[in-house]
Amino acid sequence: MSPLSNLAVRDIETLVHPYANLARLRQTGPLVIERGEGIYVYDSEGKPYIEGMAGLWCTALGYGNEELVEVAAAQMRKLSFAHLFNGRSHDPAIELAEKLKEIAPVPISKVFFCNSGSEANDTQVKLVWYLNNARGKPSKKKIISRMKGYHGVTVASASLTGLAGNHRDFDIPLPGFLHTGCPHHYRFAQDGETEEEFASRLADELEALVVKEGPDTVAAFIAEPVMGAGGVIVPPKTYFPKIMAICAKHDVFVISDEVICGFGRLGTMFGCEKFGFKPQSISVAKALSSAYLPIAAVMIPELMYEALLAESKKIGSFGHGFTYGGHPVSAAVAVKVLEIYVRDRIIEKAAKRAPLFQARLAALNGHPLVGEARGVGLIGGVELVADKASKRLFDPQHGVGAQVVRFAEQEGLIVRVVAGDVLTISPPLVIGAAQIEELFNRLTRALDRTLDWVTRERLAQT
Repeated sequence: MSPLSNLAVRDIETLVHPYANLARLRQTGPLVIERGEGIYVYDSEGKPYIEGMAGLWCTALGYGNEELVEVAAAQMRKLSFAHLFNGRSHDPAIELAEKLKEIAPVPISKVFFCNSGSEANDTQVKLVWYLNNARGKPSKKKIISRMKGYHGVTVASASLTGLAGNHRDFDIPLPGFLHTGCPHHYRFAQDGETEEEFASRLADELEALVVKEGPDTVAAFIAEPVMGAGGVIVPPKTYFPKIMAICAKHDVFVISDEVICGFGRLGTMFGCEKFGFKPQSISVAKALSSAYLPIAAVMIPELMYEALLAESKKIGSFGHGFTYGGHPVSAAVAVKVLEIYVRDRIIEKAAKRAPLFQARLAALNGHPLVGEARGVGLIGGVELVADKASKRLFDPQHGVGAQVVRFAEQEGLIVRVVAGDVLTISPPLVIGAAQIEELFNRLTRALDRTLDWVTRERLAQT
């Protein structure tokens, strides 16, 4: 192992890295990224990489967009900070809220701004509780999400999340947060069960959970259209219509977590449009500003806004908010990002490139290490298995997925591995056809090198 650079030593002595084996990181050091341009980022040694994850599913317009740089600079010179507390406001937040209402896939009354997807989903929890207090239903507070769902890392949003790694030793989930089945046909369908039958069974299981808990105690259901950090899980076509019918039957408020799927990732402006369901409220973040600055939003229906009015009138104030919620610089950048999406037809162009992306992704199903390669639009997941026939996973201690990531980095490609040895791919929406080909060429070489390593170490046998 080569000695760590000065930057790497400074890093491990000063930073705590999210989602990292901190003990191992002290030995290997971080990958230090210095700059970015288009779909590429460059490390501190000058080596270029295709950013196959768009950062964390978020830099939709790629790196170094000068329009966004200029908008941020101009707004910083004009009004570097203003808050929305106590009836204060500013143009960028107003304009951004107007634009979000205009493009919303369902009727939206108002927009609440915050800074991250975690904060948006945490806010959703509070607003649902607030709503049912206003409705005179103080017992209707339980919230259902799904196993393998990811909704954030605050105490409430991590309770929504259905991943063991986000719960262990954090004493999460809190009481009142429930988890129903994951809509992953490859992994969880019964023998011989069609996707239609699988979707029906999941809907039946959701209804059974609501009835068991008591419909008068179940407030909301939250879901990502495509589950991201859980492994890029694409639901069966009829899944959401069946789930929505159960929620409507039992007066369960539906929240679409569009933090990853919003703004074109699936080929439509919002992910719920791709799967034909109509939530009551929506969480957005990430590509809202193409990740150039932190900003997120909760898109609120009239029913919920009326509750906010009634409760704040009764109490004297709506007691929730964040210092940087609707920050004028972040909001100005987000306004320009939404303008670029429409003006440059970013989403339509990404949708036209999706068939090539999905064809190259599907071709990986023939690789000896791949159990299932799945996706939609410009998002993909590659699930690694030790045995294709039985779908047996590798022992997590072997770190096979992490090894693919390391080989990919050596090939000049950044991808990510999530729980269960699933490689995730989510490039900037501005990626071109030739760049898609090169992304998958590099990933295939990384998989081939990993297969050689697995064979040499006999890891598939244990």
